[in-house]
Amino acid sequence: MATKKTLNAEDRLRALYDLQLIDSRIDRIRVVRGELPLEVEDLENDIAGLSTRLEKMEEENDMVTQRITAYEIQIKESQSLIEKYEEQQNNVRNNREFESLNKEVEYQTLEIELCEKRIRECKAQQIQKSEGLENLRAKNEQRTADLASKQSELEEIIAETQAEEEVLLKQSEKMAKTIDDRLLRTYTRIRGAAKNGLAVVPIERQASAGTFIKIPPQRQIDIAQRKQIIVDEHSGRILVDKALAEEERERMDTIMNKELKKLKKA
Repeated sequence: MATKKTLNAEDRLRALYDLQLIDSRIDRIRVVRGELPLEVEDLENDIAGLSTRLEKMEEENDMVTQRITAYEIQIKESQSLIEKYEEQQNNVRNNREFESLNKEVEYQTLEIELCEKRIRECKAQQIQKSEGLENLRAKNEQRTADLASKQSELEEIIAETQAEEEVLLKQSEKMAKTIDDRLLRTYTRIRGAAKNGLAVVPIERQASAGTFIKIPPQRQIDIAQRKQIIVDEHSGRILVDKALAEEERERMDTIMNKELKKLKKA
């Protein structure tokens, strides 16, 4: 196995900061892409919930329709019985039979009135449910259109950034191989613990980038001399001086842009 070239402190700092610049570009790509899948997932869950509600409301509406049909059948049966009882009244032999049949007619008449009342109630429910269904369907259609738009946007971003990410990942792996294992593990540990993924940062306004705690003047001088790896005692990040950071940022931008141009030509 080939051994890694021994680097002095400044070379190691440059390599670390170069790796940070590459990894930060990868992070930015993933952040842009990372928000969209969450939005797509939220919309998919929302649509699934709306579909379930729609299905339930449609089932309830069907049940109301079935009840109306049942009441209408009951009305026809009661009307048929009334006709039967009234016909029988013409052939009764005494008042007792007549009154008995008359009570049956009254009962069936009340049944018809009750069924008609239930039908009116059901139709009122249908009107209310119909309005709810219409609003729900419109909302579902809007969410579906939003989902299609977000999915299309996500597919475009993936198509645009996937190749770039692959190039950057290769560059990250290549750069990591130039750094000794112990220092690389330190970088990875610090980067993993940082919310923004920054393990190596320059000094800005006499403080570690992203913080407001000033670094003592002597410590700043030590960092500027680039003779050792210095970790900020407050943020826990590896520090580089501003001049080195600007030099490496410009150099890495040139390298990365060159690699990406090759990618576009391919």
